[in-house]
Amino acid sequence: MLKLKNIHIALGDFSLTDFSISVEKGDYYVILGESGAGKSVILEMLSGFIKPKSGKIFFNNEDITNQSIQKRKIGLVFQDYAVFPHLNVFKNIAYSLRKKGFSKQEINTKVELVAKETGVFDLLHRKTTELSGGELQRVALARTLVSEPELLLLDEPLGSLDVLLKDSLRNLLRKLNKAGQTIIHITHDYEEALSLANKIAVVNSGKLIQEGKPSVVFNRPKSEFIANLTGIKNFYKAKYISSNTVSINGKIDIQAQTSEKKCEGYIVIPSDTIILSEKKQISSAVNNFTGIIQHIFPSRFGTEVTIDIGIILSVLITNISSEKLSLKEGKEIWISFKANSVKFIRKN
Repeated sequence: MLKLKNIHIALGDFSLTDFSISVEKGDYYVILGESGAGKSVILEMLSGFIKPKSGKIFFNNEDITNQSIQKRKIGLVFQDYAVFPHLNVFKNIAYSLRKKGFSKQEINTKVELVAKETGVFDLLHRKTTELSGGELQRVALARTLVSEPELLLLDEPLGSLDVLLKDSLRNLLRKLNKAGQTIIHITHDYEEALSLANKIAVVNSGKLIQEGKPSVVFNRPKSEFIANLTGIKNFYKAKYISSNTVSINGKIDIQAQTSEKKCEGYIVIPSDTIILSEKKQISSAVNNFTGIIQHIFPSRFGTEVTIDIGIILSVLITNISSEKLSLKEGKEIWISFKANSVKFIRKN
């Protein structure tokens, strides 16, 4: 459906370099990156507001690189909603239809249909100045969808909403996607990406760092940057030493189940697979170390503990386990984890 080939854009000190991605019909494609990574520039280019210095944009096998905004069957929902404050909800949604010369009956039918779909039907005669952030986001979405775009672009659509409103809008976006709407959604929030995307592209400083299914990108990050962005704590440079043994930064040896041979790469040790105990446990966990507790702090899923075992490990345990172990900073503690919980990622 959409192909970007070797796109290059130069805007002052920023540049998008050799950027190539493919989005298929029906995809929920999330572009993930920090502020200033180039995410909004990509959307503005797809919409036609910015022209690439070089490279091509193909949409349904047609070269639209230099096509005007009006001719593109692409809709963009801006981060700040950009609704017209002097028009009520109905007139906001109907604005583009009036510009295109649709009849009054056609406009009424189309507006009512998309208003029901987006949950703003009961707001049609309200002023936009009276609406909440979540309601404004739905109105902005309805105003874009009424033009029936083949590709919907979303600029941080959940960024300014509270938790309950985020859940509601996420459900709506999933519903639209399941109904066949192709979506490209940009965000800096990896949990948001994980909850919605079937494909993810991670960008940093105008470059594509990694692309693929969420399960691959989040479980097998190709760099420390991606690991940090996606919330992975225990990510280390590692080197194969011998059968099932890898060395972390030359400081500590870890047993890992891997078919890799004589190579360098990275390992990930999931925080919730590490067991803490006051004494060494007799179990199938072949990785056993003593360490000193550095920090203890509450987490959304329990208690997070950082422990120095020669490297700093982050461990996620339940609040009940934390209380039973009487954890405190400076205390010596045993940690253990199985070899099959360690993920080795070969360096390309």
